[in-house]
Amino acid sequence: MHQTVTIETEYITLGQLLQEAGVIDSGGMAKLFLADFEVFVNDEPEQRRGRKLYHEDEIDIEEVGKITISSNRS
Repeated sequence: MHQTVTIETEYITLGQLLQEAGVIDSGGMAKLFLADFEVFVNDEPEQRRGRKLYHEDEIDIEEVGKITISSNRS
């Protein structure tokens, strides 16, 4: 699965992204999710739920798929 998440702000945190993309139900689940699943941001392993994600960042989540960040800020 590949999905694109469009943000209205400069960045979104990894925890917020997981919730926005429907991967987790609440922000409180982010830490547990990141402990249980391999997550890569731009091909680098990442476990920090506060990691800032910007326009065109690519997130690859084990058993979920790829998510690309898109920004409609001018």
